[in-house]
Amino acid sequence: MDNVTQFLNYIDGKWLACGSGSTFENRNPADQDDLLGHFQASSAEDAQQAIAAAEKAFPAWRDTPISKRAKILNQAADYLVEHIEQFAEELTREEGKLLANSRDEIARSAQTLRFYAVEGQTITGETFPQDDAKMMVYTQREPLGVATIITPWNFPISIPARKIAPALITGNTVVFKPSSDAPLIAYRLAEALHHAGVPTGVFNFITGSASAIGEEITAAPAVRAISFTGSTAAGERIHRTASMATRTQMELGGKNPLIVLDDADIDTAVDLTIKGGFSLTGQACTGTSRVLIARSIKAEYLERLVARVKELQIGNGLDKGTQIGPLATRQQLDTVLGYIETGKREATHVHGGERLSGGDYDKGFYVSPAIFSDVTQEMRIAQEEIFGPVVAVIEIDGYDDAIAKANDTPYGLSAALATRNIEYIQRFPLDIQAGTVKVNRTTTGNLVNAPFGGLKQSSTSTFRESGRAGLDFFTQTKTVYVGR
Repeated sequence: MDNVTQFLNYIDGKWLACGSGSTFENRNPADQDDLLGHFQASSAEDAQQAIAAAEKAFPAWRDTPISKRAKILNQAADYLVEHIEQFAEELTREEGKLLANSRDEIARSAQTLRFYAVEGQTITGETFPQDDAKMMVYTQREPLGVATIITPWNFPISIPARKIAPALITGNTVVFKPSSDAPLIAYRLAEALHHAGVPTGVFNFITGSASAIGEEITAAPAVRAISFTGSTAAGERIHRTASMATRTQMELGGKNPLIVLDDADIDTAVDLTIKGGFSLTGQACTGTSRVLIARSIKAEYLERLVARVKELQIGNGLDKGTQIGPLATRQQLDTVLGYIETGKREATHVHGGERLSGGDYDKGFYVSPAIFSDVTQEMRIAQEEIFGPVVAVIEIDGYDDAIAKANDTPYGLSAALATRNIEYIQRFPLDIQAGTVKVNRTTTGNLVNAPFGGLKQSSTSTFRESGRAGLDFFTQTKTVYVGR
């Protein structure tokens, strides 16, 4: 481990090595020779220590003036902005996304912290009229207690920020476990909160495998809220381990459609496909994985799409001119290549899908964007989340056929419609089974101040993330009767 940084857990206000002394490596998916550091392979005992610290700190943090909580979030945001160039480079080296995307993600995370620093101070209750002149009836909102935050590798700082900020501003204490595939930028968020003066035990950061510490931080009696983003299978496991007294917020998978009707502008449809399906190397839960296109324009659309995709520059996210980076992990590379082989057996392989090799490609997890046509509803590439740069093109015969096919999956996260027809623009939000609905925009992306979440197997909670909805999840309502 000579000259390689060892990054520590942050528990009870201290930077600590895990009890066993075991660590794991964090390497660059664009260049496996690039070792970013070693992180703590924490055990159940370390997780229990973090939970205990958060539980102990809760009463004092709950009673801390909200202006002080807001100040800490704002100072943490300042820290991220001050170090944005360093942190953006680290994020690209750790996850593989383009440097510009990394800058945007860190800036967005700072924006999220600032948003909740303000919005959290607007939480109010209600007063209720009644017939007793000597009684007052009102509601008050209060924090839940210890909140466990578990996040994925694809947006490893912005997703944590939109969970941690509303948890802290409303007076909850936090135990945060990031993905082991992208722990460095999550560490920087912990560093920012420490620098901002978060009190001892209020925020705790712990790394390690889900098998070693996952159940310890989800099933512990002290945990009153769990906010998780990741696979549907993992979300279901966490949901089963939680007690009835624990509130859960699970943001899971998607199989997001872009519907292109025959009146849509073809070049716009191509642009939406590339931005939604291939940017971020297809590694977004809201990514466009299905294009449902009118039969009459399908041939021209595919011709233009293939021509555009052939021009895309694939490489290291740190290199100028790169438009698509590597997949984030070897496991994800294997998964995506497996689905590409499945697609070749099921449908018509139009373009791409090769494991890239030679030169710098040999050091990373690179695959060219894959396009499949003649895809039908029963095919795996039409039903299962791939989480890579793979687009399945499905023919439709009009709007009603498109809606039927779009809704025919277990998922309902995001959906988009490309059309100029005002009738369909108005009908689409009601007809489509998705929590996020876009018209003439990509399936990807959401605002900091707007709620985000899915339907069906894309979400297990009625509580939305992001915006004011994030505050709702981390607070509970009490009804108070005061007589005299």
